[in-house]
Amino acid sequence: MDVKQIYTILNSVNTEVLGESVILQEDLTNIVDNGSAVFNNNSFDRYSHGLVDKVGKMVFVSRPYRGLAPSVMMDGTTWGSVIQKVSSELPDYTENESFELANGTSYDPHIFNAPSVSEKFFAKYVTFEVDRSITRKQLESAFNGIAEMDAFLSMIFNEIEKVLTLALNNLVMRTINNFIGDTLYAEYSSGTIFGSASHVKAVNLLYLYNTQFSESLTADECLTDPDFLRYASYIIGDYKNNLKGISTLFNIGGKERFTPEDEQHLILWSPFASASDVYLQSGTFHNELTAMPNYETVPYWQGTGTDNSFENRGKISVTTSNNHTVTCDYILGVLFDRYALGVYNLDRWVNTQYNAKADFENYFYKVKAGYFNDTNENFVVFFASDVTT
Repeated sequence: MDVKQIYTILNSVNTEVLGESVILQEDLTNIVDNGSAVFNNNSFDRYSHGLVDKVGKMVFVSRPYRGLAPSVMMDGTTWGSVIQKVSSELPDYTENESFELANGTSYDPHIFNAPSVSEKFFAKYVTFEVDRSITRKQLESAFNGIAEMDAFLSMIFNEIEKVLTLALNNLVMRTINNFIGDTLYAEYSSGTIFGSASHVKAVNLLYLYNTQFSESLTADECLTDPDFLRYASYIIGDYKNNLKGISTLFNIGGKERFTPEDEQHLILWSPFASASDVYLQSGTFHNELTAMPNYETVPYWQGTGTDNSFENRGKISVTTSNNHTVTCDYILGVLFDRYALGVYNLDRWVNTQYNAKADFENYFYKVKAGYFNDTNENFVVFFASDVTT
């Protein structure tokens, strides 16, 4: 056991805390223990200097990871693999001949009018597994009892669950990013989005704001500008109303679609959502007029980069499943139909094998699921881009 005298440090700290001295540079090396990878068994007690210190308590860091991805899980099926999605289109109007009757004219009631029906089949799956070997007999010497060893093994299994959750979360985000990429490409016919105006399904909120109010706000500034945030909230709310009406404007496939409000899924980038809460709700008596509609948040779309900057967190750079290479910064949110994308037939199982020769168990955690986009369903991207061409 390593014990340090720190009375001189505490005397100095008191003078700073009590206002008796200026802030000093403090040496904390003897106060805070950063730990060591291996316990030094040459550490002896301070009485006889002959007894090796014992481990008094074992603490296992084992907390469940619930993930950050939005909830887009679909129902699964035990048997079969192909998902068949059937939809029908709106019929055309024809003349009502009841009010166009003419003497001696024949009216044919036997014309066959077939409905327009289409279908899509989803049959692509991805799979991966996590393998881990567990020993028990070999661990007995490291613990004081079965309870400690069980806690240790529980921690190991929890780490497996966390890495599986992380993988599934990342795949959900890639499913969303794929749809973002295809939508941007469809609207701009370009791989790099520089905000050349704004389109129906790819809404450059910054361009719209600057154009309407003759401003020159930049993407770096917009998240701290209350006027922009109010305008963005208004536009997103208006789109939620638009999607409730039948239209061909809000999906890449140009199909007649509508999305009731309870079937709409709004996901906002968390810095944008947080800015709206801070800069709007704190300064108004009528929160309901500026509050964002019900939504989920994501801290980033693709990743944090190495610096956790807004530029990296708000960015995607992908090659979509339709082979469209797209890069876009400052994606503020997406609004889509619940049947536009999702995860189907998620299947997780574990196989085990005992090795009697070496006395250990192998655990094989396996995952299979399908991740889909249906571009015939409504999907809108909201982003902020500086450059206009």
